[in-house]
Amino acid sequence: MGLLEQCKELFKTSSLYEVLGVAKGASEGDVRRGYYKLSLLVHPDRAPDDQLATKKFQALGKVYAVLSDKEQRAVYDEQGTVDEETDSLGQDRNWEEYWRLLFPKITLEDILEFEKKYKGTDEEEEDVRRLYLQHEGNMDLIMASALCSTQEDEPRIADIIQGAIDSGDLPAFRAFTHESKQKKSVRKRKADKEQKEAEEMKKELGMKSDDSLVAMLQQRQKSREQGFNSFLSDLEAKYSKKGKATSGKKGKK
Repeated sequence: MGLLEQCKELFKTSSLYEVLGVAKGASEGDVRRGYYKLSLLVHPDRAPDDQLATKKFQALGKVYAVLSDKEQRAVYDEQGTVDEETDSLGQDRNWEEYWRLLFPKITLEDILEFEKKYKGTDEEEEDVRRLYLQHEGNMDLIMASALCSTQEDEPRIADIIQGAIDSGDLPAFRAFTHESKQKKSVRKRKADKEQKEAEEMKKELGMKSDDSLVAMLQQRQKSREQGFNSFLSDLEAKYSKKGKATSGKKGKK
């Protein structure tokens, strides 16, 4: 089965860009970031016995290998095809090793420091606006995707969106402007449940109070199957050093 067919089966789309959640004209950095966020959700370390997750992880590596290579990406953009014979898409390639070369680990201190500098910035506002447009005002998906956000941040994020709507910078999607109180209540209950489960996990693992953020991130990652821009993955993607993995020799096109 070719890569495009794999994507259709695993991700319900044969568009490599849609698989990574980026636009066709996305920059190299955006493509890299999209790959990181999705691959972290199905990384073998997090789901070692899940065959479907492993298949998705391998497919995501192939998608990134194509879109991160200028020549392969150009062919795909022009013809909508992928050269399956290139060494970079070889069946024997170690995709875990490839991933590790691209994304070195970061520390908890890095995460906390970034969060402190990120909230309230123009960058955060830009990200919130992008998520609003991407999810057409669906606050469930926006909050699941918003970087450094918790339930306590929702009123602030909603204010950012409403301000942009009032100024005419964003369209007034009905999903946002007419969201029911019941839907908001369900979202809050889910967030409260995640927080409680994170605290329980912390106790089970004997974690210190300083590690509560890690427990929250792990539980949040586990419980959210949609909104691939998870807090931890976005933070790690922003902090990971820009690496370069060898793509191998290319076959004939």
